[in-house]
Amino acid sequence: MKGWLNRNVIGMGITSFLSDACHEMATAVLPGFLAVIGAPPSALGFIEGISDAVSSFVKLGGGWIADRLGHRKTLVTAGYALTGLATSLFAFASTWSLVLLGRVIGWFGRGFRGPIRDAMLADSIDASVRGKAFGFHRAGDTLGAILGPLIGVWLLEMWQPLALEDISKPFRNIFLIAVVPGLLSAVVFAAMIAEKRRTPNRELRFWRTIRTFPGGFKRYLVGVLVFGLGDFAPTFLILAATQLLTPTYGVTRAAQLAGLMYVLRNATYALASFPIGALSDRMSRVTLLAGGYLLAALTVGGFLLAFLFEWTSLGILFSLFALAGVFIAAEDTLEGTITADLIPSATRGIGMGVLGTVNGVGDFVASIIVGLLWTGISGAAAFGFAASVMLIGAVVLIVVGGQPSGAAPVRES
Repeated sequence: MKGWLNRNVIGMGITSFLSDACHEMATAVLPGFLAVIGAPPSALGFIEGISDAVSSFVKLGGGWIADRLGHRKTLVTAGYALTGLATSLFAFASTWSLVLLGRVIGWFGRGFRGPIRDAMLADSIDASVRGKAFGFHRAGDTLGAILGPLIGVWLLEMWQPLALEDISKPFRNIFLIAVVPGLLSAVVFAAMIAEKRRTPNRELRFWRTIRTFPGGFKRYLVGVLVFGLGDFAPTFLILAATQLLTPTYGVTRAAQLAGLMYVLRNATYALASFPIGALSDRMSRVTLLAGGYLLAALTVGGFLLAFLFEWTSLGILFSLFALAGVFIAAEDTLEGTITADLIPSATRGIGMGVLGTVNGVGDFVASIIVGLLWTGISGAAAFGFAASVMLIGAVVLIVVGGQPSGAAPVRES
């Protein structure tokens, strides 16, 4: 395997494990907290949509800055620390506006560090085993997304007596606890990652570089963007389960069950990431990604049916969350890997930033529209819109998103 499981790959996996444990612990209980403080579904749409938009534009600038400076480690470390600290703001919110502020600050750090870290990861391994390294990283990332919600659900149960005096207090305590792994992620990245510094490229021009990107990469981004316009924030899945189950179980118990479903989603994400990445080293990554997009459309269609027919079966809902984990594993593992294949190392930070911006624009639009449709019409209308756009995105990627004939992954000496 040409030494793909090296110190950097392991270190980045541990860092992402801790960071995801932080923000996914908060994410798992956030829809329940918003319900407790009286926020409508449209508020969740604005929170996730605006924070994703901020994250996307920061990704674009962060990758460019890192490629110009020639060093990346300090920037990534600061991004992890900022995300960890911002989660604490949720604990002091009495309205959803402070939750929005905390999410925006946290996603600023997350967006800034993301493409820079991915570029460092791509530089740490040979192109022939790039899928394995990215798959391993996503699996480590998602193990944190399993442990974090589990801790959140457990703490929600343990602190139920506190809800007698203030129903929001268990949620607020969880947001404060989540800060600990968030800050540890920055410490681990600073201690473990060895950076390959390069000569600063002060002449690197942002728009000029983007214009010179390969045509295959630009066509690929069209499919990513179309799909992204239906790819809403995963917190809406938690909200869907919470709403469907509240009439039967009550809001607190429904929030716990929805949190456990989110844990299952993250578990299947972790289990599927490495096999998908390894499989992509043996077949067309674009074709495999299109299959992931199609699975996403079918899964969201399942949530549409759950609202239409008022399905409250735990078996059905847990199954849908499991499928959601598989399609997000395909997205997160393959989108960055394909970008690394098509963009050379010297400008890979910008390339990853462009990918992140395209994803962020799609997420922003999708989350806003889903939230508004949910509030103004119904959850069924929201999921019907998302499933339709995702299906179109899968088709577009197959038609226009493949690598040009004869193209091969970019390899560095």
